[in-house]
Amino acid sequence: MPRTARTRVAVALVAAAATFVATAASPAVAAPPADYCQGQCDDILPPGENGNATLAEILANRLFGTRPVHTDDQLGTYASLADGYQSVTNATIDDYFGDSAFGVPPDQVQSTIKPRSDVSIVRDKKTGVPHIYGTTRSGTEFGAGYAAAQDRLWLMDVFRHVGRGQLSSFAGGAEANRQLEQTFWAAAPYTEQDLQDQVNRIAADGPEGAQALGDINAYLEGLNTYLSQSHQGRYFPGEYVLTGHVDAITNAGTIAPFTATDLIAIAGVVGALFGTGGGGEVQSALVKQAAEAKYGTAMGDQVWQSFREENDPEADLTLHDGQSFPYGASPANPQGVAMPDPGSVTPQQEVYDPAGSAVSDSKAAVSVPANLAPAKGMFTNGVLPGDLLSARHGMSNALVVSGAHTDDGHPIAVFGPQTGYFAPQLLMLEELQGPGISARGVSFAGTNFYVQLGRGQDYAWSATSASQDITDTFALSLCEPDGSAAARDSTHYLDDGQCVAMEPLEVDDSWQPTIADTTAAGSYRLVVYRTKYGLVQYRATAGGKPVAYAAQRSTYRHEADSIIGFQRFNDPAQMGSPEQFRSAASAINYTFNWFYVDSAHIAYYNSGWNPVRPSTVDANLPIAADPQYEWQNWDAATNTASWTGAGAHPNSVDQDYYVSWNNKQALDYTSASFGEGNVHRSDLLDSRLGALVARGGAISRADVVKAMADAAVTDLRGEAVLPTLLRVIDTQPVTDPAQAKAVDQLRTWLAHGAKRVETSPGSKTYADAAAIQVMDAWWPLLVQAAFRPGMGDDLFGAMVGALQINESPSNGQTGPTSGAASANESAPHRGSAFQHGWWSYVDKDLRTVLGDQVAGGLGEPYCGGGDVAACRSALLTSLTEAAAEPASTVYPADDTCSAGQQWCADSIVQRPLGGVTDPNIGWQNRPTYQQVVQFAAHR
Repeated sequence: MPRTARTRVAVALVAAAATFVATAASPAVAAPPADYCQGQCDDILPPGENGNATLAEILANRLFGTRPVHTDDQLGTYASLADGYQSVTNATIDDYFGDSAFGVPPDQVQSTIKPRSDVSIVRDKKTGVPHIYGTTRSGTEFGAGYAAAQDRLWLMDVFRHVGRGQLSSFAGGAEANRQLEQTFWAAAPYTEQDLQDQVNRIAADGPEGAQALGDINAYLEGLNTYLSQSHQGRYFPGEYVLTGHVDAITNAGTIAPFTATDLIAIAGVVGALFGTGGGGEVQSALVKQAAEAKYGTAMGDQVWQSFREENDPEADLTLHDGQSFPYGASPANPQGVAMPDPGSVTPQQEVYDPAGSAVSDSKAAVSVPANLAPAKGMFTNGVLPGDLLSARHGMSNALVVSGAHTDDGHPIAVFGPQTGYFAPQLLMLEELQGPGISARGVSFAGTNFYVQLGRGQDYAWSATSASQDITDTFALSLCEPDGSAAARDSTHYLDDGQCVAMEPLEVDDSWQPTIADTTAAGSYRLVVYRTKYGLVQYRATAGGKPVAYAAQRSTYRHEADSIIGFQRFNDPAQMGSPEQFRSAASAINYTFNWFYVDSAHIAYYNSGWNPVRPSTVDANLPIAADPQYEWQNWDAATNTASWTGAGAHPNSVDQDYYVSWNNKQALDYTSASFGEGNVHRSDLLDSRLGALVARGGAISRADVVKAMADAAVTDLRGEAVLPTLLRVIDTQPVTDPAQAKAVDQLRTWLAHGAKRVETSPGSKTYADAAAIQVMDAWWPLLVQAAFRPGMGDDLFGAMVGALQINESPSNGQTGPTSGAASANESAPHRGSAFQHGWWSYVDKDLRTVLGDQVAGGLGEPYCGGGDVAACRSALLTSLTEAAAEPASTVYPADDTCSAGQQWCADSIVQRPLGGVTDPNIGWQNRPTYQQVVQFAAHR
């Protein structure tokens, strides 16, 4: 049905909306409030809303390929945009997104239930999204918990165990499960008292905190009501049978009720995944150390700073009107820097007393009932990706345009989070309507008592990960309490002259073979050492004396504090203007870039607890654990300090447009990591949206969708760096036939827009496939050819450890890898690409070699030692090597694809977090949940 014909979209018809969400057999449901989008709000969340499957449904999926209703009904719609975006119009946006208006028309109601007298849950036929209407606030929250359990019970149970370092004992000892619980325990370990303390802190946070705790308790009541009913009625998720928690025949077993501390544990996982920043000071120190070893102290420091690009004058900025927000820059003469001795750094040991079987590949015999045989070995690779925390995440993007440039004078936003592709999604869709709550959008399952990203009656909001520096690394001098000489593994450290003990945070995890995971039984003990200055990450020596490097994160032990900001986002009384939006966003301590749009205004705010450091401290290097270098007003007992004020955070109202793809926020707002230089994937958005604004005229929702989608299928290396590569090569004619062929292929691909698109929808064959294969093979080779000879192995290796060379769609062509980069570059099929790589280094260096004036250059040329002819020779030699690589090498086989399958190697896999799997789709680089909004009116 055309959107203009939808009865619910007109504000004038809101008075009749009570009939929208009632079925003939059900009592009338409270009417949704006025919806000022008037048919111009859409969203999408693949693969589908339903994330629960009974045992019978899981077995049917394995045997016959069937799926429960609403499991994957948004996947095809999402995938089709990559092929059809060029012809999108305002009238056809619905072909690629779903209508996100409030309420459900009567002919679209699939079901209506009243799990309690003061709440109704209405689900629509098209997507099965829960629309929750409470006559009391408690009823609304009860319904949110009930619906969450209906759609994500197993996933929430998995995450509350991840948050406690106990995933293997819950879901089996697969290597991925062990890897994930180890990396999470190292990032955010908590005792039960720590979790309870966060609950208590919410309760003590004034009237809003008391309301939040009341909301949580009502939510838990709804969640646990469904949990109990589904267990008794035998329609609970089948994964509980497959992992041995419930007997398939007798129904005996336990599905433990959820508690408030469980929700805090889940919030801790979310915070560790998406809301942190900084902490790479040791790796940064290793780069500086290697640079100084090669060039000497003065020149080495300059080289380190040039590769840091902490305030690159050519960087793409979200706030591009010249606003300056100084934060985190290295001081001219830093004090308290605690550099490790060369070659002395080792990671802190975390796994202790591993039983031999705990790391064995041997399989124990498991008795499998005949009817469960198709599920045997289902979770051999784990119920969650082992690299969920260790791999860097692509996150999210946003395109927001002021009404001064749009077709009807009202702002437009196309934005959303990139939380990865999973089956089911980590996020769930919902509409919440009740006293003080009116919103539709997504939340992480288990924290969906409020909508975290979405829309209200006449406004919408979204976020991208900002990752500014809220984590510092302190060097602790080790000691022994008896006065004897300390060793590198000592568990005591000096605190203001006293030898004090580190606090071991321990969890014992053991597992037995299950039906779905036949990993042999095993056990181990996870230990993280907590100190006054944070969690121990590394051991080393400094000046010949043993030290421990501890990471102090401002949000550690405070993940739940952000609940107040999300509560405000959902309250229409607190979200009617850009100023109210900023007030809500500033109450969130996670590091996010927040975007707001209503019918008249757009706005931006960067959130996060940014610590106030002494002016002499360099936040980009390890700091001596000494009181004079601590955060201002820091209280170790509560892990609180003075944070920079809201006005010091990058913020803006009604700039002509905003673009974010995890790029630099504003001038002088220092990056917490390497790689925010002049080539960034945000350029793909900025160039397109900026061109629309610059051309003048009326920008439509379809225009902004097309700009986003065109960027989503474009190879950043091809669009932004290949022209510079060709400039070097074109300084002389190419006479070698093989080289000339490869260069011509690349030049033609560039002329076509450097896209990774199919020849026709469904062909699973790329246009310009040969050129794409050449670029995929060439990039890691050309980076080595350009930089390694001049930098030397030590500096080059240290830089690779700080910033990976490549992040192609398939991630099958990595070059040298080290540390975290290795984990990230071996993570295929995840959609997100081109955030982390040496794009700007290559471009700046080659422009320097060509004699261009380069602002923020690398200090000295590397490719060919600065000689154009020598640089050209190095590039062509590496190109020859790349062109000779067979497809089977460029695109190696994995669990999804055979060797040499280019389209398949790029394709996005909905990584199964439960028993049901979904098909892979073609690559596109865009948010997993995405809104398209343009409000036509305001309250």
